[in-house]
Amino acid sequence: MSKNWPLWEVFVRSKNGLEHRHFGSLHAADAEMALENARDVYTRRNEGVSIWVVESKYITASNPVDNGELFEPAQDKVYRHPTFYDIPDEIKHM
Repeated sequence: MSKNWPLWEVFVRSKNGLEHRHFGSLHAADAEMALENARDVYTRRNEGVSIWVVESKYITASNPVDNGELFEPAQDKVYRHPTFYDIPDEIKHM
């Protein structure tokens, strides 16, 4: 029964979207069933143009507890933030 079916994460790209967004989760016996069920559950109103399903056990996510350690190193790279550049007055709309 579905109690033993793996959990799948569903990502859908909308008609006017450029990226897939997480829409939800569902249980299914295999990838084909997950894709069909995702279509039926998450795109009933014809809002999607592409669906991805990924078995949840294959997703690795960062831990919010580690946010400082994971994201702080980017703060010391000032060249990534163009706040110290002088823009000439002739340059408009910048």
